[in-house]
Amino acid sequence: MACLIEPKVLKGFRDFLPADEIARRELVARIESVYQSYGYVPIDTPALEYTEILLGKGGGETEKQIYRFADAGGRDIALRFDLTVPLARFTAAHADELSMPFKRYHIAKVWRGENTQRGRYREFMQCDCDAIGDAKDADNALADFEILCMMRDALTAAINEGGDSAAQVKICVNHRGLFNRFLDRLNAQGKSVDILRAVDKLAKIGRAETRTLLAGIAGEAAADEILAYIETAGNWNETLATLARMAGGASPEDERLRIIYGMLEDAGIADSFTLAPSITRGLDYYTGIVYESFLTALPGIGSVCSGGRYGNLAGLYTRRTLSGVGASVGLDRLIAALSSIGGGTQRATYARLAIAATNEAAGGLYQLLASQFRAAGIPCEVLAADEKKLTAFYMSAEKRGIGYAVLAGDTITLRDLSARKNTEGLNAQEVIALLNNNKNRQPQGTIL
Repeated sequence: MACLIEPKVLKGFRDFLPADEIARRELVARIESVYQSYGYVPIDTPALEYTEILLGKGGGETEKQIYRFADAGGRDIALRFDLTVPLARFTAAHADELSMPFKRYHIAKVWRGENTQRGRYREFMQCDCDAIGDAKDADNALADFEILCMMRDALTAAINEGGDSAAQVKICVNHRGLFNRFLDRLNAQGKSVDILRAVDKLAKIGRAETRTLLAGIAGEAAADEILAYIETAGNWNETLATLARMAGGASPEDERLRIIYGMLEDAGIADSFTLAPSITRGLDYYTGIVYESFLTALPGIGSVCSGGRYGNLAGLYTRRTLSGVGASVGLDRLIAALSSIGGGTQRATYARLAIAATNEAAGGLYQLLASQFRAAGIPCEVLAADEKKLTAFYMSAEKRGIGYAVLAGDTITLRDLSARKNTEGLNAQEVIALLNNNKNRQPQGTIL
């Protein structure tokens, strides 16, 4: 007998069973609907890019995490590690074909060879939205504010479709440009990349270890000043006043934060946002406002949506100066968080209705009936059934997450599977009417 190959999956990669994939796709649909409501349009880019495209002139920490190899033609290529760098390449390549500012969303998988942990995998999905264009059109407080609103709306929609879950979302905001001014005052700007990465680890490794890292990079005195800066607390305006003073006085960066907060107040959503100096984002390309989002019920899982402004990321690929701002929902981490908070039963099918096919020869007629239900917007399955064992059929359908079953003959019998109740003597249109009256009831349980 031939040896079997073990059906194993690489560490950090996963299979998705139907219930998990349905939940994931429905979350994507909610987020995508929000992006579309703001006028953003979809794009797609290749999973593989030339390595020089992804790493630019220097890889830094990113180079340690990307999946990189030579293809059959000897070309140096890699799997994309995020969707922002491919956007920069895409925009540079198609700038003459795009209307600026270009507002796009991109929902796709990315790959990073990093340590796995709860909600963090080596293959994962990002839900990105970005506005990019010439600096005069795209680098302004309006664009920054719009992204913040989209983040809040997308997370609210993902957490509770049709409900107001904004109170469950906390979005922490900072400005990399203001922090860079502060580092200039410390004469530490040349070490900014290492300092930013050290600060970005504060929540993971704690204050003492972060201080040790900072002292090794910038010296003992500078480490204490940096910690004082990132630990500044108070309301938005109080914190901003302290940061501006520590950075050397009034500047365009603190004015941008002041304007944005005024917009948040005018829109009535300021309670969802806080000015958090410790949020710096570790990636090198951020130059302006940066942010991370947390679920208040489960802050320990980390940020579920993050992003910021990048001054000229596309400058590696074009002489045209293009500024952008964007955010990315980490779908896998969000799902892990929602599963922990809400629990519940996941449904394993899209079908709401099952037709019991008790006569194999009548398969065409069953599908004809099913087509009427589908045309009315009712997902429907045709499943083989033994007329003498209908109880087993009902149990099987309910286990699949189906709410109703149909027995078709001269008339139709509609069975409510959770209520164990039959309604007899119906025609197709009457079944449709009954199901539409009950369309908000989901007997199979919650999505997450």
